[in-house]
Amino acid sequence: MEWFDRLVFTFFNADVAARYLPDIVKGMGVTVVLGLCVVATGLVLGLLLAVLRTLHRPWLTLPIVAFADILRALPPLVVIIVLFFAFPYIELSMSSFTATWIALSLVLAAYAEESIWGGLLALPRGQSEAARSTGMSWWRTIRFVLLPQALRIAVPALTNRVISITKNTALGSVVALNEVLNNAQSASSNAGNPTPLTLGAAAYLIIFLPVVLGARWLETRWRWKR
Repeated sequence: MEWFDRLVFTFFNADVAARYLPDIVKGMGVTVVLGLCVVATGLVLGLLLAVLRTLHRPWLTLPIVAFADILRALPPLVVIIVLFFAFPYIELSMSSFTATWIALSLVLAAYAEESIWGGLLALPRGQSEAARSTGMSWWRTIRFVLLPQALRIAVPALTNRVISITKNTALGSVVALNEVLNNAQSASSNAGNPTPLTLGAAAYLIIFLPVVLGARWLETRWRWKR
């Protein structure tokens, strides 16, 4: 079983794991906080943009559509690099955490806006007209009639996008953010052993597997029934 011993020594080295586990745990904290910030700001901004788009004002709709299309077309890594390295030239320096947070939030907002807008378009037009005919204001129609239904329709796309984009917190390692992947890579280089990367993979499972399971539960609970 010499091959098994080599495998364990290379990827599951207990001494190396014990030495660098605190760094991985610290990186997990940064990843969790960053992920929560991205989800909160990205979904709120996306919801706001979708609601504003229902006003059907060209001076609002065109910038929103352009924002969604551009941010969905750009790789998140490019957005992070632009915010972190280019914005200091216009006197807008920011930390690696802030740059990653803003970049991923904008990308999530673009996808969230399109998903929620798609949910709104899927609703029969008569629902809005019926609500307005009863004397409900535009805001009350959106809040109590249209949005609850649109969000149910958008849940599968939204949950998948949230999972995808929050995993991109690993891209923060490019701007020296001390999240899980960056700490694992540094530890692996210092130790000359890939065991810290194994710990990093385990950390991502611990963080994101509950998110995946929660998303599956939410999709089942909020399944749209026509």
